[in-house]
Amino acid sequence: MQKKKYSIGWRNENKHPSLSEVFSSVSVPKQKGIWKKLFAFTGPGLLIAVGYMDPGNWATDIAGGSQFGYMLLSVIFISNFFAIILQHLALKLGIVCERDLAQACRDHYTPLISFILWILCEISIAACDLAEIIGSVLALKLLFGIPITWGVLITAIDVLIILFFQSKGFRYIESVVAALIFTILVCFSFEIISSKPEIFPILKGIVPNPEIIKDSHSFYISIGILGATVMPHNLYLHSSIIQTRDYPRTPEGKKMAIKYATIDSTLSLSLAFFINAAILIISAATFHKAGYTEVADIMDAHKLLNPILGSSLSGVFFALALLASGQNSTLTGTLAGQIVMEGFINIKFKPWIRRLITRLIAIVPAMIVSIVYGEKGTTELLIISQIILSIQLSFAIIPLVNFTGDSEKMGTFVNGPILKISAWGITIIILLLNLFLLYNTLLGRR
Repeated sequence: MQKKKYSIGWRNENKHPSLSEVFSSVSVPKQKGIWKKLFAFTGPGLLIAVGYMDPGNWATDIAGGSQFGYMLLSVIFISNFFAIILQHLALKLGIVCERDLAQACRDHYTPLISFILWILCEISIAACDLAEIIGSVLALKLLFGIPITWGVLITAIDVLIILFFQSKGFRYIESVVAALIFTILVCFSFEIISSKPEIFPILKGIVPNPEIIKDSHSFYISIGILGATVMPHNLYLHSSIIQTRDYPRTPEGKKMAIKYATIDSTLSLSLAFFINAAILIISAATFHKAGYTEVADIMDAHKLLNPILGSSLSGVFFALALLASGQNSTLTGTLAGQIVMEGFINIKFKPWIRRLITRLIAIVPAMIVSIVYGEKGTTELLIISQIILSIQLSFAIIPLVNFTGDSEKMGTFVNGPILKISAWGITIIILLLNLFLLYNTLLGRR
């Protein structure tokens, strides 16, 4: 009876659970122990945090730190706040309506609109996968000297690795992601200690500075940081994987699930904020301080780290973090692709087929560009992938904010007035900034 109550307001009934093979597969303790319940809900937030520290974010953070020191830390902080709000809405949609965002779109919009949204989402996932490939390829070149073209081919092997962990259970995937995030954290902790940043300027940089808006170039980079922070596939992903928890599907159970899932998400995104901020801080403490104010390329940043810091380990840790970032994003991208395809068109492929399709779409352009243009071409391709993601973002945020603000769909869990105003405000800001970023990028203005 409870499920019917929350089916009000939808055009179609949801007949299949999201990610059915792992739906309600992670047990949640029945007793009232806070820490045990929090541990049971810990995991989805880490998978989401991966999207906020993927290789696509590195270039803007490096550019911001090298050109403007610590000033743009406030932009990363604001972007992270936006992400916390939007991911809260995504997990709430999944818990309350027992639909992921793709299923919700299919059950709300007409078949034509749903089909268009699906195509746009598939393009964005392929673009995201492209960024992951490039990040991993550059890391392999930096660590082992593997040529770009061969690196592209090697990244195809990760399909087998992902399938292995998927067969073991969802907790195994979460553990792998946690281990890779820990690797990234250790690497950047070493880099921060080695770069010896100044504490007071860092604290000052977290406070918004009017100069950010006054200077057209800093404003442009700020838009790049803000506009590319929230990954559209993360909203689909979070609304699905939160349903892997075996909480009671009752109003009380859903309220409990929202509470602990939000804590997990907020803490995980705070970790993502630290890592993104660390990239900018290292860039500011090394490149900006040494007068290298035009560093905006991952490869250039790697070349300059060793001589500036005087340690050969600096470049190794930087490349290792990049490789972990790329592989982590690959894991979450695979799941997002499965969720989107099953949710929008209700067609279920075997995981290896789904992964192969997504990876081939990304590998083909990466291979062509690497052969024709080499290292510089792959960097440009990374920028293009971020533009595609920016275009798609609004098509994910608007339905999410609309659904969670609809009392017929959400019942007593509908967004309150403050959250509703905040969510639509964030949506409008991201939409306008992404349009501005796209417009200027197409015109070649940097």
